Amino acid sequence: MESSSPCQKTRIVLEWFEEHTDEFHLMSWKPNLPDLNHMEHIWDVMERQLRVQTPPCPNISPLRDRCLDIWYNLCPVMNQKLVASIPRRVAAVLKAKGGAKRY
Repeated sequence: MESSSPCQKTRIVLEWFEEHTDEFHLMSWKPNLPDLNHMEHIWDVMERQLRVQTPPCPNISPLRDRCLDIWYNLCPVMNQKLVASIPRRVAAVLKAKGGAKRY
């Protein structure tokens, strides 16, 4: 029976990459690196849009509604641009040797 622990899954994934080294170059960097996570940029856009809305949300219910409204009205082009920027962001992170990079 296969274990479902994170350590076991990590080992299985690493073994798979070792078996396929001729097909992929495994890059190492800090886990959860925000420079390579386009969702971090989307959260930033959403936060900026929330901050300019007035009046401030009096409780969680209107905040949830505003977040959903912003989410469903995000421009698809923004997502496409973020995905298209991945090679440039990877190159910047590699150049910074894994350190944070400002865009």
